[in-house]
Amino acid sequence: MPAMEDAAGRAVHSARELARRLGHDHHDVLVVLGTGLSGAAELLGAGDDAVTLDTLPFFPPYSAGGHRAHGWSVPVDGRRVLVLGGRCHLYEGLGAAEVVHPVRTGVAAGCSTVILTAAVGAIRTDLATGSLMVVEDHLNLTGRSPLSGPTFVDMSGAYASWLRTLALAAPDTGAVLSPRPGVYAQVAGPQLETPAEIRMLRGAGADVIGMSMALEAIAARHAGADVLGLALVTNPAAADGTAIDVGDVGATGAAASPAVAAVVRHVVGSLP
Repeated sequence: MPAMEDAAGRAVHSARELARRLGHDHHDVLVVLGTGLSGAAELLGAGDDAVTLDTLPFFPPYSAGGHRAHGWSVPVDGRRVLVLGGRCHLYEGLGAAEVVHPVRTGVAAGCSTVILTAAVGAIRTDLATGSLMVVEDHLNLTGRSPLSGPTFVDMSGAYASWLRTLALAAPDTGAVLSPRPGVYAQVAGPQLETPAEIRMLRGAGADVIGMSMALEAIAARHAGADVLGLALVTNPAAADGTAIDVGDVGATGAAASPAVAAVVRHVVGSLP
């Protein structure tokens, strides 16, 4: 893992090149779109002028299905929003610092608000497939951290309560948005969880489970940004031994993209 000053310097270098290619020196909000949710970019106003992310300096290669290696600069209600059409994961053979580099780049580009979205399995029984849960906290179960050395970051308010309030008040989400926020558990993957693991995680207080977000939230908080997490339920977790068809994840994300875009637009438009 690179030293923290090296990681910050790489983010600044990437942000400068990103600004040159996009034609905008400053962005206010970073949006990272999870599996199958890249359609939300177009709904937010993204056009054909995308930057190919993994051609930027220090960006990792994007190899996971349902993730687009594209970035857009989009005006939303008077703010300049940097939208990333996908992300990279630990299970792609990357280190934690590589996985969070796009988020660090977004903050280095000026983003003081970071909106992380992700596809998840539901542990909490009231979360149906296709529903969207606002994240209030996380469990980092990867055994990794994007930080190194004596770098101590207060994570007691990892996900900003005021951003949760804005998200939960979003109109035009139909019955998709769950009124009850919850806890996101991140595991490394790529294997899905066993029924025993899901029962353990339920006992630990997890409401949903996925393979991203927590490490990104740590990096964003370390960089001083406020974080909103949105977890899209694409399948029930395997607590009862039911097999999971990962092929359905992308379709569920595509169907939920309008609701995700509506929440993002409402939050961005309500920022102070």
